[in-house]
Amino acid sequence: MGILHDDVVIIKQSEKEGEPSVITINCPDKTGLGCDLCRILLYFGLSIVRGDLSTDGKWCYIVFWVVCKPTTRWYSSRWELLKKRLIGACPSCSSASGISYYRSELQPSKPPDVFLLKLSCYDRKGLLHDVTEVLCSLELNIKKVKVSTTPDGTVMDLFFVTDTRELLHTTKRQEETYKALEDVMQDAMISCNIEKVGPEITACSQASPFLPSAITEDIFHLEMSNELPSVSLTSNNVSVIMDNSLSPAHTLVQIVCQDHKGLLYDIMRTLKDYNIQISYGRIYIKQGRKCEIDLFIMQADGKKIVDPSKQSALSSRLQMELLQPLRVTVVSRGPDTELLVANPVELSSKGRPLVFFDITLALKMLNICIFSAEIARHMIGDREWEVYRVLLDEGASLSLPRRQVEEGVWKLLMGWE
Repeated sequence: MGILHDDVVIIKQSEKEGEPSVITINCPDKTGLGCDLCRILLYFGLSIVRGDLSTDGKWCYIVFWVVCKPTTRWYSSRWELLKKRLIGACPSCSSASGISYYRSELQPSKPPDVFLLKLSCYDRKGLLHDVTEVLCSLELNIKKVKVSTTPDGTVMDLFFVTDTRELLHTTKRQEETYKALEDVMQDAMISCNIEKVGPEITACSQASPFLPSAITEDIFHLEMSNELPSVSLTSNNVSVIMDNSLSPAHTLVQIVCQDHKGLLYDIMRTLKDYNIQISYGRIYIKQGRKCEIDLFIMQADGKKIVDPSKQSALSSRLQMELLQPLRVTVVSRGPDTELLVANPVELSSKGRPLVFFDITLALKMLNICIFSAEIARHMIGDREWEVYRVLLDEGASLSLPRRQVEEGVWKLLMGWE
């Protein structure tokens, strides 16, 4: 016996503008559930302003208070879609006597089909962001992209995508995608084609797993040296304190830091990768975007973290991930100027959502054209990173100081725009 399907996720929409909506999740627990839920909320553009979570290792109860951007209008259909995605992240559903209940057994899922979307069009400022926005609104996840501009101003975009709705193999879903792109691009579109690709094509399209040393040094010098960043493209005043004296069974982790887009996701993905379980947690964001988080955690063996070296490793990783959840830099490649953005990939191979969306939006706001772009995953040290390489238009890239471009992209990625 379990709980009714519709009661797994309950959303109470805010009655007044500016007040938070309340999302309650009551379901069997699973490893990394908090991380998966926070990733979905981040994908939908919601900010968590308060949170409470508790679990006994078998069943969990989570409450998130969330707000959306003032410029974003949420219709009932979008709330229903959010609820559907959150339910999908919870342990699987079975049917008993015609009524859907939740059970804790996890069914292994097959990798999603990958499709190649070929788009040929005439170039214009902000075009790549407009296309990316359409794909995101259709829940098409961009796994890899190759964008190039020819001398005559024609753009060839190659998007390797997966479909959250698992319908892109159907004619109806493909026509929906064509229509949405055509509505945005209008006369700029030349041709558009979608086809399913096999693993051999996907493998051939992959970049080298290792980045050139020059790029590694430019963007990952802090990661490789294990130093804490001192540059301005970081969050401020991150404090991580671990205490074993307040609970006989748990280690208390107290985090005080500046809020940013995806803050709780960054914490949850780090704990998930370290195989750390959260028994109880409370998140609260004060005025001025100062965030206070208390987490009672334990290791996979059910014991608190008493080894000083393990405490230090986890504390240092949390501090680094909150100071710099992404890496952003602009570098010169001979006569060219390239924007590099990187974010760590979870051990489950899931990446941070909407990074490419924010990059293209930031460049559009800065009035900078994109000459070419590429997304690929690379191994840096012992971690996998998703690396975005964007070659900026030569004329536009020289009109703004490098630091202004870096800060513009960084602030949008962090939600400080």
